[in-house]
Amino acid sequence: MQQEPAPLSRYLRVRQDRGHTVLEFRGEIDIVAAEEIAPRLDEATAPPAPRIVIDLSPVEFFDASGLRLLYRARSRVLARDGRLSLVCVHPPTLRVLRVAGLARLLPPLPTLEAALDVLPLHPARQQSPPPLQG
Repeated sequence: MQQEPAPLSRYLRVRQDRGHTVLEFRGEIDIVAAEEIAPRLDEATAPPAPRIVIDLSPVEFFDASGLRLLYRARSRVLARDGRLSLVCVHPPTLRVLRVAGLARLLPPLPTLEAALDVLPLHPARQQSPPPLQG
């Protein structure tokens, strides 16, 4: 179930969607925006096993400050045994992610739907391979 977004700032909108926290970065993500976003990002990634989607679809500009936010989110989510997915289709932002090597660690997905599908609420249990017959 989707909740209406909380109007946190002009750079960030946070909402719940199907059990996931969606952080939608907006506008120009630079050092000023990062200072506003960082406390909210830390809050969202604080619980155990967080399910986070960072949506960069509305981003118009993205610099090293934005990269630091993504690396921080990834680190915090992994430390808490959570899941993180990234949505990005903006070519200049994708270029920044690729050059920085972050696209390999956090592969960008084309839509929010795709990101939510990648992050199941209850991960499937890995099944053991069948015993060898011989």
